[in-house]
Amino acid sequence: MGKYLNPGNNGFQAIRNGLYVDKTGLIEYINSTVNISPNRLTSFSRPRRFGKSFAAKMLCAYYDKSCDSRTLFEGLEISTKKSFETYLNKFDVIYLDITWFLSTVRDRKQIVIDLQDSVIRELRDAFSDCIDEGERSLPGALSGIAEKSGEKFIIIIDEWDALFRETKDDQDLQKEYVQLLRGLFKGGPVTDNTIAAAYMTGILPIKKYGTESALTDFQEFTMAYPDELTAYVGFTESEVRELCDRTDMDFDKMKCWYDGYSFQDMASVYSPNSVMSAIRRKRYRSYWTSSETFESLKDYITRDFYGLKDAVVFMLGGQRMRVDISTFQNDITSFENSDDVLTLLIHLGYLAYDEEKKEAYIPNLEVAEAFKSAVKNTDWSAVNKSLSDSEKLLNATINGDVDSVSAALELAHETCTSSLEYNDENSLSCAILLAYYTAKNYYEIFRELPAGKGFADYAFIPRKNTDKPAMILELKYNQSADSAIKQIHDNRYDGKLKGFNGRLLLVGINYDKDAKKDARKHHTCVIEEI
Repeated sequence: MGKYLNPGNNGFQAIRNGLYVDKTGLIEYINSTVNISPNRLTSFSRPRRFGKSFAAKMLCAYYDKSCDSRTLFEGLEISTKKSFETYLNKFDVIYLDITWFLSTVRDRKQIVIDLQDSVIRELRDAFSDCIDEGERSLPGALSGIAEKSGEKFIIIIDEWDALFRETKDDQDLQKEYVQLLRGLFKGGPVTDNTIAAAYMTGILPIKKYGTESALTDFQEFTMAYPDELTAYVGFTESEVRELCDRTDMDFDKMKCWYDGYSFQDMASVYSPNSVMSAIRRKRYRSYWTSSETFESLKDYITRDFYGLKDAVVFMLGGQRMRVDISTFQNDITSFENSDDVLTLLIHLGYLAYDEEKKEAYIPNLEVAEAFKSAVKNTDWSAVNKSLSDSEKLLNATINGDVDSVSAALELAHETCTSSLEYNDENSLSCAILLAYYTAKNYYEIFRELPAGKGFADYAFIPRKNTDKPAMILELKYNQSADSAIKQIHDNRYDGKLKGFNGRLLLVGINYDKDAKKDARKHHTCVIEEI
């Protein structure tokens, strides 16, 4: 057992000793790529704490010929597949944890050289007659082994992009690193003869130069396009339901806090580390604020790009923003516009992405809380005030304080919009959800909920174990708040929500675009309890 060559199965054994969700179906996919050009090279990028290292350790345990992992996989999905016996513990594995290696070197400028030297030393011990004395190139060493022994390797690289993230300003070092990867994976006879399969995982997709990938032979799966690996991005809804049943956790709360990543082939994907943290601690809260990417969130969202602040505020207000992800260079320095920043946030997991509509959005309450914490440290004073006053607004609504509600909505509406878009319907919708930001803790909020004879503009459905009343919010433009209440009664929207904790509030809000701004009478409100 070595650090780099055949690391064994201890890592996966430790994972199996805990509460484990079966993700061994990923092995079946990698098995389908073994010795098949060009599919043998797989890159699967996901956010921090989405199970990347767990998957890498699982693959090491399965392929590593230096250990016997049969009992670790008994009863798991892969053990039922035809390919299970074919490749179980049949290969020499090279495992590279780039984050760990970066933490051990004294001179980062030497990391590419030191990394190759370290791996070659272990290879010499195992294949002493196959590597030339002066060989210092890892691709060269592997080629020599393949030529003289016929052995092929499985190469697994964890956090492959850590060098790009931690030495983000050293482009010469990054190019040297890319050249090493190209030497290993450039295709043709060298790759065909030395590598049976490769699996790389990291936060970012493979670096682009212009419009081309630096490693063109890899099959890439990302947070934007996970395709057939969607089930392995995070936890599926059925997996989370089962976990909640096993640990006596509230599934509805788990869904509110950690669901929200949605793909064409799967409507609900959950953040794995957050779900497990909630189970261990028996607390539903944000577990993202201690990650390294959170420390950079403020810097990303306050970049001086046209439209970026408006986009962040709109998404905090529950809206979706169209994003062009095609120009992103897959690094954390090459930003040309707001779309590049938003695309980075998609790969970091701070935004979810709707591939069909090309829209980004904040996926769940946990991530919204992370944004809220990041915004506190900016000069976005109006946004901060709307967020911090949200609990007061909710209480004012429940207590029937129409003046306070009107004033809060006025501020939120101004915060959500530029002067050109102030009268846009989406801006008022953003204002409603930004102002009632805290309500997400207590309610499921539906826009245009089918009810009675039509659709209620907003329905606030209380979550389980809360004493809050149900609420219907109806919006009017250049009419009156009373007419909004009348519409609720006339169309019997309230019938859909009766029976929630014995209380139902009807909230009519009118926006008068012709009112004088200085008079702060753009918004008026009427609240009725039934």
